[in-house]
Amino acid sequence: MDIGVHTPPLADESLEGALDYLSEIGVDAIEPGVGGYPGQDHLPREEYLDDEDAQADLDDLLEEYGMRISALATHNNPLHPDDEQAADADTELREAIRLADQIDVGVVTCFSGLPAGGPEDEVPNWITAPWPTEHAEAHEYQWDVAVDYWSDLAAFADDHGVDLAIEMHPNMLVYEPHGMAKLREETNDRVGANFDPSHLYWQGISITDAIRFLGERDAIHHFHAKDTKVYEEQAREKGVLDTTAYDDEPNRSWLFRSVGYGHDESHWKDLVSTLRMVGYDGTLSIEHEDSLTSSREGLEKAVELLERAVFRTQPGEAYWAE
Repeated sequence: MDIGVHTPPLADESLEGALDYLSEIGVDAIEPGVGGYPGQDHLPREEYLDDEDAQADLDDLLEEYGMRISALATHNNPLHPDDEQAADADTELREAIRLADQIDVGVVTCFSGLPAGGPEDEVPNWITAPWPTEHAEAHEYQWDVAVDYWSDLAAFADDHGVDLAIEMHPNMLVYEPHGMAKLREETNDRVGANFDPSHLYWQGISITDAIRFLGERDAIHHFHAKDTKVYEEQAREKGVLDTTAYDDEPNRSWLFRSVGYGHDESHWKDLVSTLRMVGYDGTLSIEHEDSLTSSREGLEKAVELLERAVFRTQPGEAYWAE
């Protein structure tokens, strides 16, 4: 396993500046944005796509700092009911897949997207209950839209030898492991998870059980190291479906936290061990979205903890069992 960083928190740095800093704090890999919500400050997609000279310069820069790219990130909504927004997101995804193929990166991280509740609706609609029955009908419509789109995109990704790592995210169609497994079953094995525990914690999902569930299906393509703290004082009053602004920290029922500030080190060691049990030995890519600490302090504390948790070598034979 190795430790990576999703680089948007370092957007004020050049790519070389970010690599210099990250190599100094013990990071092995980066997950740069190439479109969508993460932006593309460190790897402008259009500047590298189909440009062998730019790609060679990128290789040289990564080699200089002993770094690799774990995935290209383009989180957006390709199922948006607004045709223009959906088309832009689709272009970002397809160009990210092509670029990943060209620079030998095996994964593109993304969202499943979220359709409207019907063909005439204008905004995405996150369905969380089957009643009244029009919600169940809307959910069925959304899955029809999603399977049609992702089947085509999964075939495109397969043509380029690239995995699609979907982050299970509320306000998207796929937000928990069973939805993730369903989309994979309806498309192909290029579709899997960018397993981000932070969104599962506040839904009350057991992280190690979710890892086992998806790991049994060989459906974990990438991993985000990101923590969440549920503040019971607020959650007891209003639950966890909380629309309070993220920067109104005292009044939120949960917050994204730096690794170790939502769950302790023993939990993260158990999480890493479970990842190894199911065969995931890839990157743990730190995503910093903790409003209680600066980006650099949050990243450094996360790296420090994960360095004690990750396994750097492969296990040998279980000689004690012979």
